[in-house]
Amino acid sequence: MNEQVEQWIAILSVAFPVGAFLWEFAVVGRKRLGYRVQMDTLAADVTGKPYADVLGDMQHNGTELRDPSFVLLRVENAGSAKIVPEDYLADPNDAYGIKVTFRNRRVAAVVLTDPSQAEIPDFFFRQETDDNNVVTTVAKDGFRRDNNEAERTGVVRLPKVTLPRGSEYKVLVVLERWAGDDSTDKFPKPEVTGTDGEGRWYDSLQKFFRLQATRTESHVFASRPAWWLIWILIAGVGLQACFTLIWRDDRRPPLDCVEGTLELHGSTAFGPAVRAAAEDFLRRCEGAGLTIPLGDDVFEGSTDGVSALDQAGEDAKVEVGKGLGTHITFTDGLASKGHPRLVPQPIAISVFTIVVNESAGVENLSQAQIRDIFAGRVTNWNQVGGENVPVHLINRDPGSGTRSTLVAKVLKGEEPPQFTVTDCASLDPDRYGRCEDDNPDVLLNETASMRGAISYSETAKADGHKDADRFVKLKIDGKEPTAEGVEDTNYPYWQTEYAYTYGNAPAGSPAAAFLNFLTQQSGRDILHQHGHGLCSEAENSGECRPI
Repeated sequence: MNEQVEQWIAILSVAFPVGAFLWEFAVVGRKRLGYRVQMDTLAADVTGKPYADVLGDMQHNGTELRDPSFVLLRVENAGSAKIVPEDYLADPNDAYGIKVTFRNRRVAAVVLTDPSQAEIPDFFFRQETDDNNVVTTVAKDGFRRDNNEAERTGVVRLPKVTLPRGSEYKVLVVLERWAGDDSTDKFPKPEVTGTDGEGRWYDSLQKFFRLQATRTESHVFASRPAWWLIWILIAGVGLQACFTLIWRDDRRPPLDCVEGTLELHGSTAFGPAVRAAAEDFLRRCEGAGLTIPLGDDVFEGSTDGVSALDQAGEDAKVEVGKGLGTHITFTDGLASKGHPRLVPQPIAISVFTIVVNESAGVENLSQAQIRDIFAGRVTNWNQVGGENVPVHLINRDPGSGTRSTLVAKVLKGEEPPQFTVTDCASLDPDRYGRCEDDNPDVLLNETASMRGAISYSETAKADGHKDADRFVKLKIDGKEPTAEGVEDTNYPYWQTEYAYTYGNAPAGSPAAAFLNFLTQQSGRDILHQHGHGLCSEAENSGECRPI
């Protein structure tokens, strides 16, 4: 699911309720003639109740009604505007506007009741005077009842009543079963319709542009089209909630996927976290045309990474004041001087650890003891309280950020002496010796397998090593090699991880997009998972120390 789909869901979730409102209150809701069947009762249903026997004795023209029933119909202006006779969708020559059909029943009597306006009865009745000046009240042509014996139906026609907003009237209809019908089946519900006129071609247009009442309809809350819109709204809100609450943030697309190629360089210690973030970024941006090569030789070390970035900028002939948006180098600490075009950005805190083969018999050393070991002044572990096992010092090459951090933060600037052998595998297990290698995996492998070996690594990498149970992560002056140790006890062996670009990465470039992802979006979670504190969360961003 991409962000564009979510945006459309949000747009439709707003559009549908607006459409429902306009439909309900501006189109069909402006002129709406509603009805409700408030009672449809057989006289037999109340037999045996006090005073109910009179219902069964009802007569019409001296004849007792057969299986009498009663229907109370309420007609109301359910819209927001006044309804006038011209609003009824009927032929102008028709005197009535509403027809109520009762199937399998014959209409015996009709009574107008409970008009909300005193003028309403005038649409139903008129006064007539006979030759003897006797005034009688008779029904108008628009208010009458008919019975069709052939179709076994009774019909009540109601006039085109002018109804102010909110006004209403009720009609009580007395019915009976048709002669010869001996069944006991329940009667069908009344059918209430508006007259259809003569089927003029412009009637359908009148429904919308003249906003006439198209038919009578029962509205407890909203019309059927409005209900559909409301349910679509509910579905849209529910779907959006699923994406927000269930669809995990680490699977959501980044805000800015761009097209192009991004080359990454630098720190082997910070490399695993950056690699994981880059792989996630590529998954999220699938189809955007973005490429990030992630071969085994991508993270070649901080010093080599800085050189590669410098060379890339020179090859691209980037003008002063502009930036290269296709390369990023990550370094353990600030790069050395002599790179005036490179711009650093602090990203995270990396915690490093000194690892010792379990045979050495040590778990906690002071900084002074560690300096003596790396200076070659301690050649056997029994000199610092450990076992009688020779020290085998396995260093990174001088271009390593992990090594330069050790020298700066723990060894007080004192570089370890030169190696005694060039191949760490050739160290004599029974004699003190030193070697160097540029591969951090080799250092951990040798430390785990060689008696008395000591080396150093990024803490998360050491924790994840397949033979981590065969070496010990040293405490330094009793301080744990963790982010909490840095925060709470000033554990010394840590460094700020910087991202370098050649000039400022242009907005919209792959470099700018990835750095934004790494520091402001889901890449932050990946850095946390690899044990890194974030500089954006640091109390003092200049020092980039954890809060």
